[in-house]
Amino acid sequence: MKNTPAIFLALILPLLAAMLFTGGAPACAAEPVELVVNGLEDEALENVQAALTLPPGLVRDGEVNRPWLDLFVDDAEKKVREALEPFGYYDPNIVVSLSTRSGGEYRLTVNVKPGIPVRITSITIDARGPGAANDAIQEEISYFTLGEGDVLLHRDYEEGKGLILAKAFELGYLDADFSVHEIRVSKADHSAAIVLELDTGPRYRFGETTFTGAPHYPVPFLNRYLDYEQGKVFSQEKLAQTQANLAVSDRFAGVIAVPEKEAAVNSSIPIRIQLTPLPRRRVRPGIGYGTDTGFRGSVRYKDVNMFLRGHELNSEINLSQRLQGVAFSYTVPSSHNIYSATAFQANFQREDTDTYINRLISLEGSWSRSFLRGQRLRLYLKTQQEDYTIGEQHSSAFLLLPGLNFSLRHFDNTIRPTLGYRLALDLRGTHQYLGSSTGLLQCIVEGHGIVPLPWRFSLKGSAKAGFTLQNEPLKELPASLRFFAGGDRSVRGYGYQELGPRDASGDVVGGKNLLTMSIELEKALFTNWGLAVFYDAGNAFDSLSDIRLYEGAGVGVRYYTPIGALQLDLARQIGVDDPSYRVHFTVGFEL
Repeated sequence: MKNTPAIFLALILPLLAAMLFTGGAPACAAEPVELVVNGLEDEALENVQAALTLPPGLVRDGEVNRPWLDLFVDDAEKKVREALEPFGYYDPNIVVSLSTRSGGEYRLTVNVKPGIPVRITSITIDARGPGAANDAIQEEISYFTLGEGDVLLHRDYEEGKGLILAKAFELGYLDADFSVHEIRVSKADHSAAIVLELDTGPRYRFGETTFTGAPHYPVPFLNRYLDYEQGKVFSQEKLAQTQANLAVSDRFAGVIAVPEKEAAVNSSIPIRIQLTPLPRRRVRPGIGYGTDTGFRGSVRYKDVNMFLRGHELNSEINLSQRLQGVAFSYTVPSSHNIYSATAFQANFQREDTDTYINRLISLEGSWSRSFLRGQRLRLYLKTQQEDYTIGEQHSSAFLLLPGLNFSLRHFDNTIRPTLGYRLALDLRGTHQYLGSSTGLLQCIVEGHGIVPLPWRFSLKGSAKAGFTLQNEPLKELPASLRFFAGGDRSVRGYGYQELGPRDASGDVVGGKNLLTMSIELEKALFTNWGLAVFYDAGNAFDSLSDIRLYEGAGVGVRYYTPIGALQLDLARQIGVDDPSYRVHFTVGFEL
């Protein structure tokens, strides 16, 4: 690994150089007509410059149409005056002049004294109609973006109007509009009065929903994707979420949800959802690489509409340098919502790492239920037979393992999140009374979070802790339930699962407990790139008295794609006598 840093830098430095220096522009030739605006700054200056943009055709092949330019100059004062009004300047002093420069070029000079800005002396906002007394609408009106004494900024005025209308639409008043919207300006005393009158119109509700284009899916199955109920207040947001639910179900190539407002009866809007189904049966090969798994390949068969009831069958063959397996699952969706289901799984796998070898056969049944958005409870019962070799130990175990998993998650984006969190709790246990070869209680808690920082930075943090209570010696705990640390998603700088308690021969045998943590600072670059620095720490251990946290830190590059993030990291071990470097490459991220 001695040449790893050099190789890594050889890959990264050209990318960094491109990121840091992209954006420089070559010097441009002088414009035939130069615009100079004096007396303004910031947005007012930008708006005036935009208003004085030369019309297409005034300059052709480097030659200026002088008569047309004279007409443009005559009209410039009016354009400047109108460009200043949105910023509260209704009585500016404007002097426009045109001079000829050497080489047949022109300079248009605009000297501006903005004068005293217009300030608001009164604001009157009334609401009429069925929603006039609605508390949420009245509250939005009370929070109007402008107040008495403020400078009359048209942008804030339009924003305030838009927020009131948006609140009305959100509450189901789809015909809401301002029957009166006036700004009464007095240039003499630089004052303005705002008068608004909102007519809410009737409050609409969701009517009957009909699906077209997917006759092979039963209506009760499709209804589970609805984010609303018939008779509830109409919400464009809930309709959009319904469309998103169907679009990400992996069953439909196209989803168009249309509220047929013109067909509304008694303010009840029927909804028509046009679906374009994907093929129900698919075979998908896959290939990839990760430093934890090595090269890997897979073949997956999926049927998303078994028995024409929306049931889903998955079967998958995975082959990699460390893991080989075959898995089957059958999912029966619940009518409760899209995140609730009953599932049955079978798994046959062999895993050969530097730490252990195990052969596992398992059967599992689970019931999952979603409550509030992002909250999910899963109850499961798993039976497994496992033969394993760890260090010098060869053993086998049979377990009947009931458990529960609860997760809570919310991210602002599934591809490249900038804000959000995920929390998960997994609690499982068994006893010899259930026929298991050992008795144990195991709890795993983990959390991931990300918060945005200024200048397109973001801070990511994660932590994971696992604890095991066992009524038998450690040797009776199978490899799949022992804890190890190290690797791409654990403590970078160390190999996959190479951290943990060791036996008398120095072989890592895993531990009953686990504690890992990570913090990462990322700088977003361009649309899809990012640079990161990170620090990881953690280890597996048998008791708190012998815990030792191993540390690693480094830098990395991120490239975000629709299927997940490609992460390339260079990590260095910290706090050891002979630290080494390690490259980690992963696809995707945990949400």
